[in-house]
Amino acid sequence: MASVGPSAASTQPALPSGPAVLKTIPYAFILPEILCGTWVWILVAATSVSLPLLQGWVMYVSLTSCLISLLLLLSYLLGFHRNSENWKVLDSLYHGTTAILYMSAAVLQANATINSEFGPNAPLNYQLNSAASFFAFLTTFLYILHAFSIYYQ
Repeated sequence: MASVGPSAASTQPALPSGPAVLKTIPYAFILPEILCGTWVWILVAATSVSLPLLQGWVMYVSLTSCLISLLLLLSYLLGFHRNSENWKVLDSLYHGTTAILYMSAAVLQANATINSEFGPNAPLNYQLNSAASFFAFLTTFLYILHAFSIYYQ
């Protein structure tokens, strides 16, 4: 009888657990996503929030994404995935959806930045909103990188 080659399951790369998560692409993007998203929330909260509907969505997306990403990072660090392929699908769907939501938040934050240029306390609010817009677009980029790099492992 001819020998059978390695099964498809054994050729799949193992999902990282523990500190290896922080060294493995795309999972290494989770910590920068959390940090940049936290900066978005802090910077928006530091402004006078002259447009509560726009910036409320930005704060909701950034805070919710930070918390869910933190839970996802902790689950990888503690090995809850047990090397299941379903975690890759979950991870990709979460990061793809969050990238779309973050893009909408980043565009709304950029609009709030433009509108804050001539408002009360204009220089300070404009600078804070500009920084929040930068970090919102950076975080969007990180979520997009994470979502697509799962397919290229």
